[in-house]
This record gives sequence, C-alpha cells and structure tokens, in this order.
Amino acid sequence: MFFAQYYLDCLSQASYMIADEDTGQAVVVDPRRDISEYIADAEARGLTVVGVINTHFHADFVAGHLEMAARTGAWIGYGRRAETEYPIRKLAEKETISLGGVTLEIVETPGHTPESISVLVYEHGHDTVPYGVLTGDALFIGDVGRPDLLASAGVSAEELGAMLYDSVQRKLMGLPDEVRVFPAHGAGSACGKNLSTDKQSTIGEQRATNYACAPMSESEFVGIVAAGQPAAPGYFAYDAGLNRKDRELYDPTTAPRPLTAEEFTARRAAGAVVVDARDPQEFGAGHVRGSINVPADGRFAEQAGTVITPDRKLLVIAPQNREEEIVTRLARIGFDHVAGYLRGPDDALAAMADEVTPASRLTAAQLRTALESERPPIVLDVRNCGERGENGFIDGALHIALGELPRRLDEIPRDQPLVLHCAGGHRSSIAASLLRHHDFTDVSDVLGGYGALALLNTPVTA
Repeated sequence: MFFAQYYLDCLSQASYMIADEDTGQAVVVDPRRDISEYIADAEARGLTVVGVINTHFHADFVAGHLEMAARTGAWIGYGRRAETEYPIRKLAEKETISLGGVTLEIVETPGHTPESISVLVYEHGHDTVPYGVLTGDALFIGDVGRPDLLASAGVSAEELGAMLYDSVQRKLMGLPDEVRVFPAHGAGSACGKNLSTDKQSTIGEQRATNYACAPMSESEFVGIVAAGQPAAPGYFAYDAGLNRKDRELYDPTTAPRPLTAEEFTARRAAGAVVVDARDPQEFGAGHVRGSINVPADGRFAEQAGTVITPDRKLLVIAPQNREEEIVTRLARIGFDHVAGYLRGPDDALAAMADEVTPASRLTAAQLRTALESERPPIVLDVRNCGERGENGFIDGALHIALGELPRRLDEIPRDQPLVLHCAGGHRSSIAASLLRHHDFTDVSDVLGGYGALALLNTPVTA
C-alpha cells in the first residue's frame, strides 16, 4: 500500500492519497484545488487516480475534485446525502472500494455536515482491523468538528450535534484502539476549537485524551461541543456552496499578470480592493490608501476570506517574488477575481507617492498614556473569546473578534479615536486596515498586542 498525507499549513488542511502498488490504482481524499503535487506523486510511482473522495462539502477551501476528475478521468465520491451540480458516486454505509488488495470502506459520520463520511483503510482485503480511518471533519486530534457552521443551512446545530454524537461516540469510538486516525484539519483551523498540532493519532489515544470522546450523554456532548466556538470566517458559506457547483476549473497557467503603477491605479479607481500581503511593519511604514493588510506569513487565505468578500475584484501587493504564491493561496478559497499585482512593491509605491500613507501604530506605553488623557480612545479587542478568558482583557474595551468584525462595523463609534489590539499585533493590523478601508479616520493598533500591554501592567481583568 502507498499512503501519503499532504498537509497545507496555512489552511491547516490535510489531504490523502491511498493506492495499491500492485494494481497501480489510487484514490485521493479531500484534495485541494492546485493538484500538481498529487499528479506528480502518482506519475512518479506509476499510479492511476481512479477516484476522488470528499469527506464532506468543505467550507474552508475549494476542493480539487473537479480538477482531479478532468485531469485523470476519476469518479467523484461523496456521502449519499450529498447533492451536487456535477455527476458523483454516492457512497453509503459499509460500501467498499477495492483498489486491489488495498480496500476502502465507507462509514457515514454526519454531524459536522449532514453528508459527512469517514473512510476506513484496509492494507489487505482479509484484514479484520483497519490500518487507519480518514475522519474528515468528524473527529480531529483533540477535538471534533463543529456542528454550527453555515455550511449546513437547513439543519440546526442541535440536530447536527446529535448526529455528531452518534458518529463520534458510537461509530468512531467503536473502532479498535490501534486504528490510526487521519483527520482533514489540524491546529489553527476554524472547523473546531481545540485541534492538536499532531497530524495523526489513534482511536485509543483519542479515547483517552480527547474531551469529546469521553463517555457522556448526548445532551452533555452537544453542550460541550457547541460551547466556545470561534466566529466562522465570512467566506465559509461561499466555499461550501462553491464545492457543490459545477464551477470553472483552476488553471495555474492563466495567473494574473504584473501591473505598472499606472495600470494598478486605474484598476483601483475602478473599484478593485487592494490586498497588501506585506508584514505589518512594512505596511505601517507606507501603504496604498484604503488597502487591507493581510500578511502572507500567517493564515493568509483564511484571514483574507474573513475581511474581504469573494465578489470583489482584487489587486495584490506582496512581498518581493511572492506574488504568484499569494494569488494561488487566494484561489484555494475561491477568490479568483485578481486583476493583477505590483511587481517590485518598493519602487512601485514610490511611483505612487501621492496615494501612499503610513498607518498609526502605538506602543503599549503610548496607549497607556492615551488612556490616561482627557479624551481617551476606545480600545477595540479583536481576539477570540477564549483568548480573553484565558489571558484577561483591558477594562472597558469593546470586544469584537476579527471573524465578526466585517458584519459588526455599525457597532463601532466613528466620532472617537480607536485603538485596536489582538494578542501580538498581527490581527490588529488586519482589523485596523479594514476599518480605514471603510472610512474610519482615527484608527491605530498596538505593537506587540495584548502581550505587550500585559507586560506593561496596563490594567487588565482576568
């Protein structure tokens, strides 16, 4: 058996290829949209991809099932409850897929979404214990899939929670301890709240250590799983819908082209949103007025999809020689409307000097002084609820997590100075640039975030 995990750090997303090396038949599970890595591996090993399985309608990225099928002729498989605009193979409970000696068996594990499935992998057809189970977003390492995402429109979180209880507590925990667990996501994903950095585990380890796998009643399970979930990024519902559609294929050979400063300015004047992927310090030193800072060195795609809507035309400013990378990462979440990018941002910004402005960034000491002044600013905390509970917060601060900010702008006063902070200064730069993009005029963020404020002993409430 050939078994490979492909892990994409910026989306905390795992996909898999399973093959029988004797027959050369392979199946790819939960592929991303840029499929070149899977194709290269298959060709290098003399494998033929005969099938593509999505464990569910993914909300955090656009899956590569259509690209894989177009390239290889493979069938596309989903759980039997899935409905799509393109032909699919509906996979039911206990259905087996033979690749030769290597055999896959379907386990219906709804809860994160109604159509969710897991895939048991048997290295030999006569094995009684599976080599492993690909759990999709039903069971993570240290957590389970959240049942409250908009991807499951038409089914309540309570109904999904009950389904998830059965899937996790009865079906997956009913497997032998030695079965390896291979989830679709890891730490950092907004598909759960407590995901581990580990890329694989076993059923036995999860039985012993995963809070949601401990014996409990259905009502206890639903309550504990639903509590404390972070805000879902705004693009999740869009991607879940796109994964159902017969959409255009991703073609890396038709990437957006570099633009001159004049072309860039003209497209911006026509309404395109500027996404500046440079470091917050560089962005703060000088950026195109109204641009949104989403740093490349982080969860770029997820955060871009949080603060920008997928219908907007985009212009990219990226760190030198990373322009095509940024465009690809946007495409992974279905943001295909990139009109072009600036090649050589330093020179280009110099040529656009009239449109370039610095961003106000305060030190923790400067914020403390401002809070003691006659007209103190409003402090806006953009961390998640769990971070405030664990680490404390500034008394009187307005709290709107970054994931909720785009839909709650009307709650933020426009007639007072605003100072934003997160944990370390990354998300606050994104949030502050979003507010400026929406014409908030007196906006700063804190260098070093809450960590710097706590070190300075600025009053906090634990």
